[in-house]
Amino acid sequence: MKAIVQDRYGPPETLTLADVEPPEPGPGDVLVRVEAAALNAYDWHVMRGDPRVSRLALGLGRPRARVRGRDFAGRVEAVGAQVRQIRPGDAVFGDLGEADGAFAEYVRVPEHLVAPRPANLTPAQAAALPLAGVTALQGLRDAGQVRPGHRVLVNGASGGVGTLAVQLAKALGATVTGVCSTRNVALVRSLGADHVVDYTRDDFSRDGRRHDVVFDLVGNRSLTALRRALTPAGTLVLSGGGVYRGGSLLGPIGLLARGRLLAPFVRQRVVVLATSPGRAHLDVLREHAEAGRLTPVVDRTYALHEVPEAVRHLETGHARAKVVVTI
Repeated sequence: MKAIVQDRYGPPETLTLADVEPPEPGPGDVLVRVEAAALNAYDWHVMRGDPRVSRLALGLGRPRARVRGRDFAGRVEAVGAQVRQIRPGDAVFGDLGEADGAFAEYVRVPEHLVAPRPANLTPAQAAALPLAGVTALQGLRDAGQVRPGHRVLVNGASGGVGTLAVQLAKALGATVTGVCSTRNVALVRSLGADHVVDYTRDDFSRDGRRHDVVFDLVGNRSLTALRRALTPAGTLVLSGGGVYRGGSLLGPIGLLARGRLLAPFVRQRVVVLATSPGRAHLDVLREHAEAGRLTPVVDRTYALHEVPEAVRHLETGHARAKVVVTI
């Protein structure tokens, strides 16, 4: 089968289209013919082995997983003997986690990481949901404990996670403020945001508004500034650092580490999000999508052989919402 493989850390040029052996499903696995696979910031971090400390988990000299990509949507080709809820022919979507392998014609995935895909979404839209959607769901519903009437601010509202977070926060009954650049104001407003802050003109941490939950997806503000935008008993949820451009030992991990150290000493809740994929969260995302409360926004689509170009576009930091590979 065709797949995008990588044998050393480096720039997009290290990603090559190659013929590899198709995976064989084990007893608890599902074999999926991939129709679409979405890119995430995670993919270029793995590609470059950056920040360098992440290589302790990803592989010291090169990525342990040779085929890149983790989000996918497709149709089931075969299932293992112990699989009970998925059948050949089913339209599914899922997140491979750190096993990677979605930039390929076929993927092997454990049953608990795959779910029936939303009936009203295209394969490209469905592929855009898993990692970004689960991050938004766990950040808002679980970590942020968002309830009807809450005031929620999403810093990075036009990104892959942010566009879904705005919609999910509204679905949870919150009043939502989205922070983005000038060119994305209309997009964020169209997703249902009650207020939109153009960060090139205004500073949300100094505008006097206080929020019950601040969901930071960018990592471009200090903890002091982020907490200033909270109510005295509000919750700050930290998830990654979208503006990080690479080339350091710790990268966005530094802000997350400082958040963990600060948390026990302040009245406000400071939560560092650790996202984990799974069927239960995918099912919730499907329910929201089929009810019309959640629609992934796809910025651009690329063919499988164009993955290096797609990653290069994502690395610029100017991609809106999700970038998807169709296969």
